[in-house]
Amino acid sequence: MQMRLPFMSRKPLVAVIRLQGIIASGNPARLNDIALAPMIEKAFRRGKPAAVALLLNSPGGSPVQSSLIAARVRRLADERGIPVYAFVEDVAASGGYWLATAADEIYADPNSIVGSIGVISAGFGFDKFIGRYGVERRVYTAGESKSMLDPFRPEKAEDVERLKELQTQIHDNFKDQVRSRRGAKLAQDPRLFTGEFWVGKRAAEIGLVDGIGHLVPVMKDRFGKDTRFVSYKQKRPFLSRFGRAMAAEAVAGVEDRATWAQFGL
Repeated sequence: MQMRLPFMSRKPLVAVIRLQGIIASGNPARLNDIALAPMIEKAFRRGKPAAVALLLNSPGGSPVQSSLIAARVRRLADERGIPVYAFVEDVAASGGYWLATAADEIYADPNSIVGSIGVISAGFGFDKFIGRYGVERRVYTAGESKSMLDPFRPEKAEDVERLKELQTQIHDNFKDQVRSRRGAKLAQDPRLFTGEFWVGKRAAEIGLVDGIGHLVPVMKDRFGKDTRFVSYKQKRPFLSRFGRAMAAEAVAGVEDRATWAQFGL
């Protein structure tokens, strides 16, 4: 028989995964499944955590990457029987809220922005600009839809209609994700899936979050005052500070600012 001494008992451990920034593929500095996979796997497997906490601050981005990351979190949670809690900082909107739905419970600050359950596509039309300077656009395709939404050609009604069809399908997938994870917690509010967003208290009233609360006090209330925390966060690649990658990051920074600005941040 093994004797357990009081001073040798293990204190509860909560693994904290910080998910901050735009969700997009192809850039290791952004939130995407390939970049985050090792960190997420480590958080669930190292030290036998009593829970995993997602510390969220994201205005969204790629629906595919949002789905992949959330699915990875759920798979590991189910395989290892570990509960997941999400804590929203400034914002968990659009794809950022999709990430939050990977948790069993979601908490927010009273001032957090939550929601924006919708799909958006934006771009520019340059056809009049190049026409003004005598530039001729020459495009050769095999397939009548291959040049759909070409920004250097006049917009076509059939292209816009097709884009909206695609957006509707993605929006339906988003709604299915929210309904499957939040279930009966959701209020019967007609604005819930319109792309509108709310601050913390109202988000709790309509069931997008479970309550108002911050990571440390909520976790200590749940697992005890001696709860330990281990943080995991994405590391910025060293080489991204130099050369061409640095210029690309400057452009991405402008895009990021525009995305955050939608929520007044």
